[in-house]
Amino acid sequence: MNGGDDAATSGPPPSLEWRFSQVFGERTAGEEVQEVDIISAIEFDKSGDHLATGDRGGRVVLFERTDTKDHGGSRKDLEQTDYPVRHPEFRYKTEFQSHEPEFDYLKSLEIEEKINKIRWCQPANGALFLLSTNDKTIKYWKVQEKKIKKISEMNIDPSESSSIPPQLVTNGLPADKGHDYLSKDFSFPPGGIPSLRLPVVTSQETNLVARCRRVYAHAHDYHINSISNSSDGETFISADDLRVNLWNLEISNQSFNIVDVKPTNMEDLTEVITSAEFHPIHCNMLAYSSSKGSIRLIDMRQSALCDSHTKLFEEPEAPGSRSFFTEIIASISDIKFSKDGRYILSRDYMTLKLWDINMDSGPVASYQVHEHLRPRLCDLYENDSIFDKFECCLSGDGLRVATGSYSNLFRVFGASQGSTEAATLEASKNPMRRQIQTPARPSRSIGSMTRVVRRGSESPGTEANGNAYDFTTKLLHMAWHPTENSIACAAANSLYMYYA
Repeated sequence: MNGGDDAATSGPPPSLEWRFSQVFGERTAGEEVQEVDIISAIEFDKSGDHLATGDRGGRVVLFERTDTKDHGGSRKDLEQTDYPVRHPEFRYKTEFQSHEPEFDYLKSLEIEEKINKIRWCQPANGALFLLSTNDKTIKYWKVQEKKIKKISEMNIDPSESSSIPPQLVTNGLPADKGHDYLSKDFSFPPGGIPSLRLPVVTSQETNLVARCRRVYAHAHDYHINSISNSSDGETFISADDLRVNLWNLEISNQSFNIVDVKPTNMEDLTEVITSAEFHPIHCNMLAYSSSKGSIRLIDMRQSALCDSHTKLFEEPEAPGSRSFFTEIIASISDIKFSKDGRYILSRDYMTLKLWDINMDSGPVASYQVHEHLRPRLCDLYENDSIFDKFECCLSGDGLRVATGSYSNLFRVFGASQGSTEAATLEASKNPMRRQIQTPARPSRSIGSMTRVVRRGSESPGTEANGNAYDFTTKLLHMAWHPTENSIACAAANSLYMYYA
């Protein structure tokens, strides 16, 4: 994706072979999934050593990496040593109830506890910090190990403890006497008590404690669809259908409205905000996408209210291609910046598109996720599947992109110059079981700023093994490890992890 002379001489990297790593919350055959257990958010932290998931029951579950703790260092460091390289392994760390169901009495609306987004903040003093949000309220959490204090020595000689009369309770008082027993009848022997010892408090065990540090509420009239941290480590944005607000992490009772697309007359409303993300390097820049398939890049240095964009990215509509479903499937459900901030990846219903922020004439690459569903758009509209919001992600090196589809399938595409990689994998213990071998169409150089179209399978409405697509099992949420080729994805209540 970086173009460049090196890529031109060395050619595209070889296609990855994905292998199953782990699964958490695996379902047995025929087991019914509880609605509250369905995963609704996934996020790696910047180091890749921690992974957080949120579910529809308002819980946040944290996992920590274990395979780097034995020898220390990253996987790349281990490759240069004599230690055998193992795939990334995570273990359950802790979980906490982030949100509870609420009721808005002013609007007579129920606010469900479902976690919409999770974002990691900068760790400090051995503690982890993260933001989580439901439809209306954002919370700032601190997760830290606390030492459990226990009294290890009491003021009783162990050798004499067996001679304590049975009628005495634990603290030495007769069971038939009142609380004023000591003050009336007890007297110290002459010279004092030679074996008097103070209780000793020890801290041997540790326990993870999650504490809510801030609650950012009452700032959104519509459902929050995005939160994103700024690179300055101090601020973050939250976006709903019509507004984007800027917050300081330390101030929960005040936010600044930086984008407002609400028209004076709501009947004039033609598009809504669907996703928003801060630039990974420049804290003054952010991008937000709309239901019309456009992405706007804004610079907060230009004005306090950034209704006028710096750049607009949208693809011109092909003549004669308009239909009833055109606007619905053009709606962008998710955007992500590449690690260097040069590219933006967007996902609409049918495609992944890669945009160069220096070129607003159109995407530099387009990847068709499930083009064979196009003849079935009417069925997808009838069962509301056409409104499903799929997330997308980029690898840390920017060489590949990934997104989910139906039947618990996900697609991985090569994004580097000349790459034809286009894999279809299943969220199961055998990800290559439904691998579609149809090669992608050869691509031209992204470095020359040409549009690229890559296709996967073109089989109409069936999978590679001939089964009909299952629209009830969809892989909406996934995340790519920031430094390695490792993917975490959610299939209902199960968290699957793969490596290559």
